[in-house]
Amino acid sequence: MKYYFLFIILPFVVSCTSCSKPSTTDIVETPIIPIVPVVPIDPITPISDIEALDLVQKDALKYFWEYAETNSKLARERYHADDPGNDANIVTTGGSGFGLMTIVVGIERGFVPRTEAVTRLTTALTFLENADRFHGAWPHWINGTTGHVIPFGTKDNGGDLVETSFLCQGLLTVREYFKNGNASEQALATKADNLWKGVEWDWYTKGENALYWHWSPNYGWEMNFKLEGYNECLITYVLGKASPTHPISAACYNQGWARNGAIVTSGTSYNLPKIFNYNGTSSVGPLFWAHYSYLGLDPRGLSDQYANYFTLTQNHAKICLNYCVANPIGWTDYSDKCWGLTASYTRNSNGTTGYSAHQPNNDRGVISPTAALSSFPYTPVESMKFLKYLYQEHRARYVGIAGPYDAFSPHYNWKTPRYLAIDQGTIAPMIENYRTGLCWNLFMQAPEVVTGLQALGFSSTQHGF
Repeated sequence: MKYYFLFIILPFVVSCTSCSKPSTTDIVETPIIPIVPVVPIDPITPISDIEALDLVQKDALKYFWEYAETNSKLARERYHADDPGNDANIVTTGGSGFGLMTIVVGIERGFVPRTEAVTRLTTALTFLENADRFHGAWPHWINGTTGHVIPFGTKDNGGDLVETSFLCQGLLTVREYFKNGNASEQALATKADNLWKGVEWDWYTKGENALYWHWSPNYGWEMNFKLEGYNECLITYVLGKASPTHPISAACYNQGWARNGAIVTSGTSYNLPKIFNYNGTSSVGPLFWAHYSYLGLDPRGLSDQYANYFTLTQNHAKICLNYCVANPIGWTDYSDKCWGLTASYTRNSNGTTGYSAHQPNNDRGVISPTAALSSFPYTPVESMKFLKYLYQEHRARYVGIAGPYDAFSPHYNWKTPRYLAIDQGTIAPMIENYRTGLCWNLFMQAPEVVTGLQALGFSSTQHGF
């Protein structure tokens, strides 16, 4: 298993959605920014659990509301509080899908006006209608001014099916939320429906019983990255089968994704069944693998011939938690209130800022807030402890203009005052799924999603099929 961490393209630095793509080596970016010691938020008057949840959801929303790409109103790839103009017009496809769901949460919570949100979402979806597509799939990056592809790498200049699936997860959520609304809302729902139906999932099989990540008009299938489990790509197969216009076969899922059953393992970690073999590691992968596919796909009571998906995702989160509590390397502050390993910005060994897929077998002493916060449905007690650690004990240090900074290390007295859409974008939806099940219920009520899941052999006690 190879990894995309960061690419240097021209003068700027490029992060990635997945630790499952081909990679370069660790990247040196900018000098370390020392943390000035600060006085913690007043511990005498603690914030309540509800106040803490409201605060972090509202803060995470800011990334997609106040700091969105100005023309398209979609999600910027990154926002650097120390360099706001950095990559100002690079739109990220998958992160934008997470952003659509975050805005739905914001509407439901009363954080943003519904009418204004509909106008903004209409602008965003109209932009997507006119943006470059490759057999229906959008590229990983889009120029927010022109709508044209920005290559993620030399040969990665066409369709990105995984990023597209994250976007479609958001489009279906938007459609279901607004489909019975007023005329403007129904028009928005129709836009979302048409966009999702335009993806040619079957094209991305190459005629095989598997899906492939990339296709380029210049390089064809040269990247040749087959989607095989287990990583963050389950949603890609689910939506591929659910498509009413370009569906894939069940054989693609069973032979490609599930590797004819080889996806399953009897292995354990910290006395918890892993259930699946995690690509590239004998332990478990970065925690975003338990988040990206499950913003809409509800793992509660969800099973197929290979797994119970709530047990799978909850065990993943608990294994990462238990690893941090055990703290085998001896990092400062690792505990049941300071934990969470996933792909994010990182502190390189020489003190500069890079990017890495943190996980038990790649632990740099760096905590990524999105990891524990987006795991609220799986580890509510320990996720709340982490939330209070951020907002009660260290808010002035680790929380900035759009919520928790992307990464920090108490051991090295280090933080990065930066944000990535793919990390901020899972926080509000997953917390809302913990609180009310909103995004899960919306996505799982889509008729084609139910049909697709059933065709792949899934059942859901939570949703009655």
